[in-house]
Amino acid sequence: MNYTGKRVLTFSTLALAVTSAPYVAASTWSDTYIGYRYGTEFTEPNNSNHIQKHVIQFTHASGYAYGQNFLNVDLLQSDGNDKANGSNKGASEAYVTYRHQLHLGKVFDTDLSVGPVKEVALSAGFDWNTKNTAFAPRKRLLLVGPTLKFDLPKGFADLSLFYAYEQNHCGLTPCGLPGNHNDISFDPYYVVSAAWGIPFTAGSLPMKFQGFANYNGEKGKDYFNAETKPEILTRSSLMLDVGQLAFNKQNTLWAGVGYEYWHNKFGNHGKPGTNTTAPTFQVEWHF
Repeated sequence: MNYTGKRVLTFSTLALAVTSAPYVAASTWSDTYIGYRYGTEFTEPNNSNHIQKHVIQFTHASGYAYGQNFLNVDLLQSDGNDKANGSNKGASEAYVTYRHQLHLGKVFDTDLSVGPVKEVALSAGFDWNTKNTAFAPRKRLLLVGPTLKFDLPKGFADLSLFYAYEQNHCGLTPCGLPGNHNDISFDPYYVVSAAWGIPFTAGSLPMKFQGFANYNGEKGKDYFNAETKPEILTRSSLMLDVGQLAFNKQNTLWAGVGYEYWHNKFGNHGKPGTNTTAPTFQVEWHF
């Protein structure tokens, strides 16, 4: 395994390349919103308690002549069952996700559709987080790989296969003991990722079903030299266009319910808190 200090230059160079994705044409469409979700049954590894979390979300998606961009920022606030370092108050976390898709059919001016697939894209992006617990994670994740974009009458459905490289940090004292690691570069691993957003009507009710599902392969040994296990994370939600019903303003105010399922969280296994099944309440304000 390679550790952080040996690969900082490589990580910085790749991050610069990912965030420098070209904007070669004006935006052809965009959707930006501020969201809120709330649940009481979240979990964290090595913590046997259910955790209440409030999550403020900023999301932006936009398209241009040759591709599209996606940015999501989550600000998460836990209750006292997930404590901040040196405090009885709940921990705070920031988690940033960015993805860029380069649509190869548009770039090469050729039809890449086949069967239910309408387009093939080259996708790249990163995840970044920080949290003020004693563990003090600092996730730095880079991904790159192909995406199949499916042909739907409305909405979208994507399926991606990513090569992933992750660095992270553990602030616990045992992580710094001989043979363990405070800073770590996990073995490269693969991610199978699905994402979807499908509008529909239920009688006279305008609705949408949206979410993502990730399967992460094992990524070698963790901070304590224990082998990681494959990880599954899915978040989905069923939303009602309240704005259209109440104010005749389509795609402005959405409300609904969601569900998070997380198995072997962060690759951990056989410990309390590594599996999450958490229903949520969610609201989105699009502008």
